[in-house]
Amino acid sequence: MFTGIIEETGVVRELQTRGGGARLRIGCRHVVEDAMPGSSIAVNGVCLTAVEIGKGEFTADLAPETLRRTNLGRMRPDMEVNLERPLAFTGRVGGHLVQGHVDGTGEMIALEALGDGNWWLKVRLPAGLERYVVEKGSIALDGISLTVAAVERDVVGVAIIPHTYEHTALKTLQPGWAMNVETDLMARYVEKLLARGGDSASG
Repeated sequence: MFTGIIEETGVVRELQTRGGGARLRIGCRHVVEDAMPGSSIAVNGVCLTAVEIGKGEFTADLAPETLRRTNLGRMRPDMEVNLERPLAFTGRVGGHLVQGHVDGTGEMIALEALGDGNWWLKVRLPAGLERYVVEKGSIALDGISLTVAAVERDVVGVAIIPHTYEHTALKTLQPGWAMNVETDLMARYVEKLLARGGDSASG
């Protein structure tokens, strides 16, 4: 479990295809300080298992499902990625609860300057996910916990404050980029309960 508060940005060093999957090597600073083989690290909001830990880097395997649902298969050397270690349950939740299980990729439509270092990000959601998104609700985009400021059909708008812009990979992205989208877990549970008539005891 993660919070969507990005600890640092890493740099892709290598993406090596392997049959139906791939192996991703990431250069970083802080997220490997207390990591060991088997540790979880979120890369652009995708929960990955570090299979190798080196000095200032880690390597993770990507399953075919991960390549299909996320933007990690589109990575190229020197691209920046958002990194976060798992939530420590003795710590504070600064963002919202993020599983690291991406629902799909949305299209970045625009990142527009608002002045004073603030930005307006617009993303077209994958088909079917708009029903889980509401104004003032939470959404994770490339692993960043954000508050939904506007929803118009399948397009979501969020405000990006200067700190988020400067300390994530957002500043490197261009319109057309496929952003990993994870909707609020609570919304999916509510939908399932309503579909069952709210009867949690039914089979």
